[in-house]
Amino acid sequence: MSNITMNINSDFETSKISFDDFREIILNDYRLAVESRIASLLGRKEVLTGKAKFGVFGDGKEIAQIALAKVFQPGDWRSGYYRDQTLAFAIGISSIYHFFSQLYANPDLEADISSGGRQMNCHFSTQLLDKEGNWLNQTAQKNSASDISTTGGQMARVMGLGLASKLYKENRNLDYLTYFSRQGREVVFCTIGNASTSEGVFWETLNAAAVKQIPVVISVWDDGYGISVPNDVQMAKADISEVLKGFQRENNSNGIEIFKVRGWDYPALCEVYEQAARYAREEHVPCVVHVTELTQPQGHSTSGSHERYKSVERLEWESAFDCNLKMRDWLLQSGIAQEEELKDLEKEAKDFVRQEQRRAWADYHKTLQVDLDEAIALLSAIENPMIEVPLKTLQSLAEPSLKEVYGHVRRAIRDLRGIDSPEKDGLMTWYAQKQVQNYDRYNDKLFSDTLDSPLKKDGISAHYEQDVSIVDGREVLNACFDANFRRDERIVAFGEDVGKIGDVNQGFAGLQEQFGELRIFDTGIRESAIIGKGIGLALRGLRPIAEIQYLDYLIYAMPVLSDDLACLSYRTKGTQKAPVIIRTRGHRLEGIWHSGSPMTVLLGGLRGLHICVPRNMTQAAGMYNTLFRSDEPALVIECLNGYRLKEKMPTNVGDFMVPIGIAERIREGRDITVVSYGATLRVVQEAAIELEKLGISLEIIDAQCLQPFDRTEICRQSLGKTNKLLVVDEDMPGGAAAFIMHEILEKQNGYYLLDGQPRTLSAKPNRPPYGSDGDYFTKPSVDDVVELAYEMMSEYNEGAFPRLF
Repeated sequence: MSNITMNINSDFETSKISFDDFREIILNDYRLAVESRIASLLGRKEVLTGKAKFGVFGDGKEIAQIALAKVFQPGDWRSGYYRDQTLAFAIGISSIYHFFSQLYANPDLEADISSGGRQMNCHFSTQLLDKEGNWLNQTAQKNSASDISTTGGQMARVMGLGLASKLYKENRNLDYLTYFSRQGREVVFCTIGNASTSEGVFWETLNAAAVKQIPVVISVWDDGYGISVPNDVQMAKADISEVLKGFQRENNSNGIEIFKVRGWDYPALCEVYEQAARYAREEHVPCVVHVTELTQPQGHSTSGSHERYKSVERLEWESAFDCNLKMRDWLLQSGIAQEEELKDLEKEAKDFVRQEQRRAWADYHKTLQVDLDEAIALLSAIENPMIEVPLKTLQSLAEPSLKEVYGHVRRAIRDLRGIDSPEKDGLMTWYAQKQVQNYDRYNDKLFSDTLDSPLKKDGISAHYEQDVSIVDGREVLNACFDANFRRDERIVAFGEDVGKIGDVNQGFAGLQEQFGELRIFDTGIRESAIIGKGIGLALRGLRPIAEIQYLDYLIYAMPVLSDDLACLSYRTKGTQKAPVIIRTRGHRLEGIWHSGSPMTVLLGGLRGLHICVPRNMTQAAGMYNTLFRSDEPALVIECLNGYRLKEKMPTNVGDFMVPIGIAERIREGRDITVVSYGATLRVVQEAAIELEKLGISLEIIDAQCLQPFDRTEICRQSLGKTNKLLVVDEDMPGGAAAFIMHEILEKQNGYYLLDGQPRTLSAKPNRPPYGSDGDYFTKPSVDDVVELAYEMMSEYNEGAFPRLF
């Protein structure tokens, strides 16, 4: 481990530039540090005066981030967190104006270039796509994955961002993708707070990075605390670099390089980052830079004061060892600058920040003022005493918000109910138009919605020869993957047991031998890192299949899936995308483990992913074929007990496409519409045969996808014929079946077609005990479906269907 201590001198390499140029560079660095600090101080005031809602800032970490920025090159990547404002300013991915525009939540993407007002301040992002959703040239800009607030959450995607450089370096077949890499010379710069290194995702990712030897430099900003909790409670030895010593590479091992440097030591910081970046860029050795003795002058955020938990001695030390103050002292002591010169610089910096803050506020206020003025004009034209209160309230607003504008407009509309006039019609027309604009401001881009959206891909039927081969379902998947790996060099697949043995159910059997370990490979047991790997690779133009071995293991990766991948398009307002395909298997295994079907969790946590639930491997293959040709992330859940069931082998196994979000009627019937998916679909099909003997005809709908659900409203069409609805799945009661019920009855207006109570049949609340008997008494069985369908018909016509019990 390298320890760098402070040398208070000007011992820089200056042979290539003049002293005046050298001096100007350093003074510009100090100017930026001062501007960033003033932005933090002023930002806090804007929150406390009510102009902004909440603030987190990067004060106390300015000098280290400026040193890091010096080695950050075009094509490089940042995966950081909400203390990186100085770094963002230094590498040019944000500015003081953009910083304050985000603080005010300006919904204009030109003002808040990171998120269009959707993220709180200091959550940075670079735009990777043009307005049509096409990739921009990442090698021509400095790149940043969109920040998330999840503690340590920025770690997971580091694996994929760095692994992409490794693949671009070693796989010459990817050389045509010049927009994404210069033959793998890019470095990923990850930043994390010292307390967040206690999170499991930090250790998962660091371990994986060491194993794969990816080009990453991880900076740990160590200010001694995690909010109020000091280091000695956070980690062993109260020192993360000491804890990490076992990762230090030795004797050509595949470990990491560790550096430790003080955060107020400008010369040492510059030296450390130059050395770490060289290791990562030229040798693909991951590095950790532990930056110690940092401060946090304003505490964690605007929600509290750090004086509550820091001692007087600690606060005095922080004042004395503030990094900006220490750099200022060094500039004076080394003769690089004079006192009056620095005072002038600091005044100019303060004036500049205040000017940019006022400009950002004025632009944000203009956005609000347009809507306010239009609302006032329309309300003023209506001659009705009911308008007086909302109108006068809007006219008196000193600092309006859109919430207030539209809240009072909606109140006026309610008060005018039953009253007709041209002026009211004008108000209603305006309000309807503004609803569209406000949807664009605050709700659009949950999915990328480009021309390559899977929802814009037409289905292509599977074709079969006359003498069709009947094979295990897994062989259909295997042939599908084989064809697509031949077609598209960008596709890679990885996960536990995916490589050598071809996954536990043989979907990739033999494919590693054909396509090599760069494209199909095993990983350790680290679900968060597997998903993060997929996100990073997809951000850099590759097409990853990230396999999670079993559905219940997906829960271990939910923070990465939910907080990063699922909301990526939304929180960047469509300027970033990561078309990862997550492949897993689940449903009908017998026992407490691997038998869960937690669809409720997935539906609630993965808004922004397509959730595909194919009934067999042919349908799964068709969905994969569609997703491989699309640009949105998706989760495909294969039926765990279906790999050895016999299916026909399509002749166009790599080309036929099952459309996403289109339900399918797989059995015509007259009495009850039964909607199901996945493994329970076969249960319903068996029950339908039994029910025919009882004079009951089921119409069976395979949902195929839960997100989106039944875009062509086949369920409603069927319900118009049968007027009775039963939803069957093996999620918990009130789970996915209730979601499906909501989709059909409320969104499709199926409620008005019912002539009986709609019913659901799900698993019991407990997990299934081990064995077939436990499964029978816990999950929907053929008998359960038969008896519930019969009960529904009995309630409808007891004379024809006398009660069973």
